[in-house]
Amino acid sequence: MHVLSGGAAAAVVQGVQAEFEHTTGSRIEGTFSAVGMMRDKLLAGSPCDVVILTQPLIAQLIDSGHVVAGSARSLGLVKTGVAVRSGSAHPSVQTRAELHAAMSAAQGIYFPDPDKATAGIHFMSVLKALGLNERLQSRFRVFPNGATAMAAMARSEDSGLIGCTQVTEINYTPGVDLVGVLPAEFELSTDYTLGVCTHSQAPEQAHLLAQLLAGPASAQVRKQGGFEF
Repeated sequence: MHVLSGGAAAAVVQGVQAEFEHTTGSRIEGTFSAVGMMRDKLLAGSPCDVVILTQPLIAQLIDSGHVVAGSARSLGLVKTGVAVRSGSAHPSVQTRAELHAAMSAAQGIYFPDPDKATAGIHFMSVLKALGLNERLQSRFRVFPNGATAMAAMARSEDSGLIGCTQVTEINYTPGVDLVGVLPAEFELSTDYTLGVCTHSQAPEQAHLLAQLLAGPASAQVRKQGGFEF
């Protein structure tokens, strides 16, 4: 069972994997990265039974015939948050001024791809709005997705680090702490939605996996990670 998914939903897939594999005897092969990258892999012909992206991207794939009409199901809303390495001081980021100060004071700023990752695209627009996109460019630490960005920040031995990505990718990564969500004027809530792929080689199993991912079986792991539904 091939799954292409935005990184924010990686732990949800992993949370139902054992039950699905025990029930069906099929193994899940998941690829998790920026939603734009996952969409491109699907369009390029990569094997895929279930795809998890943002709601607008799933809608586009339904329109283009790559996802079965009527199969879309929301996993929930995910906000975009600010993180620091565990054990570091938690700066306040509740206002524009506080966020500006926190970013300006950081020695390294970790975030996902500003071209293909939902949180990366949004965070770059926030940095531009704050007038920091050029001044702090040398401190940017950019990764393919939020999970890899947070894992790298957790491993780093440098001080004064800060990051921004989906709250799920922060909450699911050991070694980093969620400081808070972006201030209200910069808030971004993303509806992560799945769809069953038209060319699935096992459509019945794909629909079963979709039920596990968006239903009660994954509710607790989604809630713990920061999905709101």
